[in-house]
Amino acid sequence: MALFESNNPVLKEKTFEEASRLQYGEAMTLRGTIGKMGFLFALLLCSSVYSWGIFAKGENVFGYMIGGAIGGLILGVIINIKKEWSGYLSPAYALAEGLFLGAISAYFSSRYQGIVLQAVGLTFGTFLAMLLLYQARIIRATEKFKSVIIVATAGIAMFYVIAWVLRLINIDIPFLHEGSMIGIAFSVVVTVVAALNLILNFDLIENGVAQGAPKYFEWFSAFALMVTLVWLYLEILRLLSKLNSK
Repeated sequence: MALFESNNPVLKEKTFEEASRLQYGEAMTLRGTIGKMGFLFALLLCSSVYSWGIFAKGENVFGYMIGGAIGGLILGVIINIKKEWSGYLSPAYALAEGLFLGAISAYFSSRYQGIVLQAVGLTFGTFLAMLLLYQARIIRATEKFKSVIIVATAGIAMFYVIAWVLRLINIDIPFLHEGSMIGIAFSVVVTVVAALNLILNFDLIENGVAQGAPKYFEWFSAFALMVTLVWLYLEILRLLSKLNSK
């Protein structure tokens, strides 16, 4: 969702600190979080295949793309405000995001053969690499590290919002879409920032488990990881398209 959802992460340090003080019965676990993440990605995959199939039939998928993007954005905002609803709304978010991703992935695939498989492979490869680096404590989520990544993410989010507003009045920022050296360098930087957000998510989930956050935070944490991975996938897809257009 390059125009609609290029900011992350949705987890914040105070989120788990506040939640750990609440009593909701059973506490979150790492196994539970992983299981719910797998369920959400299964839903996302199903709806992605559906909208891709619509595109393959030659039908217009613009409605699925915009509807999924806007629906995902609205649901994402609600989930962040009402985290205790995440168990009910996260599956709907996954389905909406799947419609968007399937449609936009099919579009890119029609222009650049093999680009989607490359983007998917690089996304999950990056996820595994970040997980290993985090577990080995090669990259540590220190307070300075968190501050730098959060500021960088906020700056990227602000830039995308400005770019989207300018596009509404037919003003494009050339390097944002073109395969120039500046455009490629920009995409590389944004992709790196997106990948490093995974470290923040891993750290906060670990802290949530350690602090005994409520059970519903398993859903919220799974949702947060999905947001990060969707953003990372879209940035990699954008980067690959720029490289293929040269």
